[in-house]
Amino acid sequence: MPETISDPVAAEPEIWDAVIIGGGPGGATAAFYLAKAGKRVVVIEKEKFPRFHVGESLLPYNMPLFREMDLVPKLKAAGFMEKYGAQFLLPSGDRKAQFAFGAGRFAKEGMSYQVDRARFDEVLLRHAESAGATVREETAVKDYRIEEAKGVSVTVQNGGPPEELRARFLIDASGTANLTGNREGLKEIYEHHRKVAIYGHFSGVPLPEDRTRGDILIYRLEDAWFWFIPISDERASLGLVVDKDQFKASGLSPEELFDTTVARCPILAERMVNAERVSPLRNIADFSYRNRRLVSERLVRIGDAAGFLDPIFSSGVFLAMTTGKMAAEGIAEAIDDGVTMTPALKDYEKRTWRYMRSYFEMIENFYRQPFFELLVQPDTRLKLADAVVALLAGQLEGGWSVWWRLKFFFFLVKVQARFPVVDRFKIE
Repeated sequence: MPETISDPVAAEPEIWDAVIIGGGPGGATAAFYLAKAGKRVVVIEKEKFPRFHVGESLLPYNMPLFREMDLVPKLKAAGFMEKYGAQFLLPSGDRKAQFAFGAGRFAKEGMSYQVDRARFDEVLLRHAESAGATVREETAVKDYRIEEAKGVSVTVQNGGPPEELRARFLIDASGTANLTGNREGLKEIYEHHRKVAIYGHFSGVPLPEDRTRGDILIYRLEDAWFWFIPISDERASLGLVVDKDQFKASGLSPEELFDTTVARCPILAERMVNAERVSPLRNIADFSYRNRRLVSERLVRIGDAAGFLDPIFSSGVFLAMTTGKMAAEGIAEAIDDGVTMTPALKDYEKRTWRYMRSYFEMIENFYRQPFFELLVQPDTRLKLADAVVALLAGQLEGGWSVWWRLKFFFFLVKVQARFPVVDRFKIE
């Protein structure tokens, strides 16, 4: 039998079963599942919801979670934009890859949402609250201590004097603040992916009238890329991603680099000709990283506090909610068994790293031109594009039929770099 470590404070009723740092999608999902399991859980959130957040594009494989959590009625009532596909385009517009999630052979989920994260995140957090979780907003975590025998102690503050909360478990859902990972020196930045993202919201951008209205659009330049996410009929999210060194060498401000790069992409510039920026341009740098350890005695890291990946494939909310559910189920089992570590919690770490590796391999290939050459000129005989669509949809448990096709596709990317399998072309 795998070793389990008993919990010496399990009989103390006055402490929380779990304190969760952060009320974003990962924290709210973990809080929901713990509350539904009858656990006493408190979410500590430093901001007041609703609040702005980037990462508006969701994956189709969010939908099983939404249905399981009985969230679909609330999402429909919020009127979020329905998303059925993704498109990858060259600046000239003469080549593109267009994917409909429901048409893929290996992806059973064909629809998701584009969301205003301020409203979406609030829906999730209030849903956790209605399930029985306690939510404390505008409250900062000042310190934490974890002792195997005494449990977790978290010092929080909301304007007044500091307060100490005691719990059996701590879930770090602090996002890119990476509170516990930074404190413990666990953060590992992907050195070859030091990027800068510059982004904002715009109105006055025309959208098609057909089923592709809600598609996420990826505009691929030689040395940069844009995301275009239609959030509603009136608003879209537009973001530029470039190498950090490139940004520094340009000598331009974020706004100047953003505007000059839009001008280099004629198909995007044409769409944005009457656009009006309705939010500040924000930026974030060095955003691709992971923590070396995700689980330790009484502590689990989820979502962006486990690791953050380049946003090219919109995996952020999906991975946050997926890891939030897995962590909550593992912790609930540990509490029921009166232990502080279980095989399920150790397996959580392995599964999360496997999910992140799947996306990171795709991200690494995206930045190679041969990847794009094969993406827009797919060979339909082996259904390789269907495997790519499955991963883009969030199908991480597709089994052998998806795995070998993805590996073969990545092998062809390497071959294409030396011996053309399909036509080569210039991106700009």
